[in-house]
Amino acid sequence: MGPWNNLWLFTKKSITGIIIGVTISDRYLTFVSVRGDSMHPTFTASPTTFPGSLKGDLALAERFCLDKYRFSNGDVILFKCPSDHKQIFVKRLIALPGDWIQVPESSEILRIPEGHCWVEGDNAACSWDSRSFGPIPLGLVRGRVTHVVWPPWRMSQVERKIPEGRISSY
Repeated sequence: MGPWNNLWLFTKKSITGIIIGVTISDRYLTFVSVRGDSMHPTFTASPTTFPGSLKGDLALAERFCLDKYRFSNGDVILFKCPSDHKQIFVKRLIALPGDWIQVPESSEILRIPEGHCWVEGDNAACSWDSRSFGPIPLGLVRGRVTHVVWPPWRMSQVERKIPEGRISSY
């Protein structure tokens, strides 16, 4: 009966660990692998294949900010794509609800509606962001990226960058 008891004990501990891990990832902290060049040079994109995926950046995203939607201009956020909710994007938060923004490559000035925000990638030439799909609902935001945790030589806190002269709050 000894091996069965050990197997049962191992199974219980594994299931408990999985439940705790999923809860932490869903409510508090999660890791996100950065794909694509839209956030270059802030993040280095990773290929999708296994050995190559270790070369790109893995970022830590905190979810405490979702409690009361505590964000600031310049934060890097994690959000679901407005047109395909299975995709997760990492972009810079440029404008919050009520802010006025000059749309890049345009003379249009837009007021961000309540419950929405404006996001852009740091590499405008390779970014699919609010310039393509407009302001995104705050309900799609899944966290704020705070640190690069992989590769070890790039471990650092993610900087807030606020674009000059394009935003005003009234």
